[in-house]
Amino acid sequence: MNTIKKIFEESIKVKSKMLESSSLDNIDAFVFDFDGVLTNNLVHIDQQGHEWVSCNRADGLAFDVLRKLNKPTYILSTEKNPVVTVRANKLKVPVLQGVGDKSRAIKELTNKKGFKLENIFYVGNDLNDYNAMQLCGYTACPIDSHIIIKQLATYTLKTKGGDGVVRELLEDIMKLDFIQILYSK
Repeated sequence: MNTIKKIFEESIKVKSKMLESSSLDNIDAFVFDFDGVLTNNLVHIDQQGHEWVSCNRADGLAFDVLRKLNKPTYILSTEKNPVVTVRANKLKVPVLQGVGDKSRAIKELTNKKGFKLENIFYVGNDLNDYNAMQLCGYTACPIDSHIIIKQLATYTLKTKGGDGVVRELLEDIMKLDFIQILYSK
């Protein structure tokens, strides 16, 4: 019992240390998984096979904040689906989709853009994000993520996927003032 408690306490100490160092200045770029982070992880299909998903407008405002702060931001998805492209275009965020190996995609992105892996903030929710999250210096996940991802993440948010994950991350965790950033004169 003491060994489990000790491991848990050490994990909390490590995460607390990371929380202190996760100021915006230390982050080169943000990378967000699409399904289960920007959506509620459900897909709706009609009789013709057309798919649609639900996204939260609160995240749209959060992406405006990142753009205003000149923070490079990306959407990374294993899916190659027009709905991902449409949402990314609306958010004005570059999208990498149809990605079979997210960790390789993260490495390629950091090499191409000159980012440091330890300065990437990755937000994922499922096992296909696991290896990419292990590479990145900062990680978060929605509350309804796979248990292994929740154990790995620096931050487990209170928000479910598709319910404003990016908004919570920026306002509640990073303490960014949206009014000051977006609307001050």
